[in-house]
Amino acid sequence: MREPGRHPSRLAWPLSFRQSLLVAFLCIALLLSGALLRALLALQDLAESNRAASLTNMHLIEDIGQLDARTTALERLARQYLVLDDPVLQARYAQDWDGARYATARLHAGLPAALQPLAAEWLAVGGTGSAVLIRAPNARAIEQPDILDTFARLAALNTRLAAAGKQYIDQRNAALEDEIAAQRSALTGLTAAAIALALLLAAGFGLWLSRPLRQVQSAITRLGEGVFNTPVRIDGPPDLRELGGHLDWLRLRLAELEDNKARFLRHVSHELKTPLAALREGVALLEDETAGELTDNQREVAAILRENTVALQEQIEGLLHFNASVFGARQLRAAPLDLSALLARVLQSQRMQSQARGLNVSVSGTAPFLTADGEKLEVAFTNLLSNAIRFSPRGGAVHFVIEASRSQVRIDCIDEGPGVAQHDTQRIFEPFQQGERQPLEARHGSGIGLAIVREFIGAHGGTVRLLPSARGAHFRVELPLEAAPATPAAIGSVAGPDAGHADSRPSRPSAEKVGPVVFSNSIPPIQPT
Repeated sequence: MREPGRHPSRLAWPLSFRQSLLVAFLCIALLLSGALLRALLALQDLAESNRAASLTNMHLIEDIGQLDARTTALERLARQYLVLDDPVLQARYAQDWDGARYATARLHAGLPAALQPLAAEWLAVGGTGSAVLIRAPNARAIEQPDILDTFARLAALNTRLAAAGKQYIDQRNAALEDEIAAQRSALTGLTAAAIALALLLAAGFGLWLSRPLRQVQSAITRLGEGVFNTPVRIDGPPDLRELGGHLDWLRLRLAELEDNKARFLRHVSHELKTPLAALREGVALLEDETAGELTDNQREVAAILRENTVALQEQIEGLLHFNASVFGARQLRAAPLDLSALLARVLQSQRMQSQARGLNVSVSGTAPFLTADGEKLEVAFTNLLSNAIRFSPRGGAVHFVIEASRSQVRIDCIDEGPGVAQHDTQRIFEPFQQGERQPLEARHGSGIGLAIVREFIGAHGGTVRLLPSARGAHFRVELPLEAAPATPAAIGSVAGPDAGHADSRPSRPSAEKVGPVVFSNSIPPIQPT
């Protein structure tokens, strides 16, 4: 036996399950963090661009407004000088012009290229007129219309500068809005891509990490269903592989215990049959009054002894029969099988029982040929029919409905019995289980009939299920046309509450041969005699 925790060598994962989960979490977190950092940087760039644009626009508006104010102040000084001919005003004009020229030159250097020609023109026009005012010996030497025309041109240039500045600001704002929209689209795409990639990573890691968990779950399911012939193989992290090794060790131990249990039951059953046979013989001698005449009370005691020894012998024989069936289910003798002839033999073997209860047993559908072990299938269907007859009311009906496809055949067995209590449905195929709803006039069976049906049908790779039914029991058998190895899901599945009844002890099929049955017709009921 392999030591627990040991596992056959295979491509090993470098990380444990917990470490793999941590790596998956870090990968997804790094991806989302990178997308978030990129979004933060983009927002920071947008904020910086917006702040710079706001400062530029504010300075531009402020400089154009100051230029217009200086132009107005220069024009006022010029008019006062022309009227008063005061040298002080001329000196103040010269001083203000120097300040205006310096401010305009600085404005010219800071203006965008689209506004620089207007600022240069303003300096040229203002410089020409100011030179005349500053160099004139007195006001009378100056041509007033020329000076006034100069300031009119400067006012017009100020208006053009204001309009051009406003247009430039609008263009900058529009460009900034376009940039914001582009960044928004880029961030939206980046976010969507990051989320999609994170979901893909999560799904990939989930599938990658859930595969060994599914293997563990499947192994535990097989162990719970008593399937011990499939080794446990877990591919994945070291800790899960170690768990798989422990599960495989548990499988071997359970298989050993199961073999010991079966061996023990065989020995005990055989050991009990010998003294039980002697007990039955002794009771028979007493009832025959071989040892002397019996009183009425003694005959009653002898009858009680006989009934209980018979019941005990039937229980022991049922136990032996079930053990033999479990062992025989592993050894199939598959051969081409006429399902029509097989079902005909099953119905013929139970003809006396159905006749005694006045039942109408009918079969409908087309039965194909299949490859299977005919003897075991005959036992399985005989048990189903015997069970249905035992639980059906007198004058009732039992129906077999057959449907075939390309790969399998389905046989439904439906009766009109009392059905199964809801709390019994999950255990209906377990050995030695008897349902709560038992027929009053019949003695309780051994509770292994449906267990044998499950073993033999499952050995062929088929399934037997208990389906929901408004009245009576509805068993469904599904068999592949080619015999296949049994799977855990093929054994003892139950579907729905209150859908059937408890199993009875098996009835052995008759060896009498009959011809094929035409399943489109019903078998007429046999009237009780």
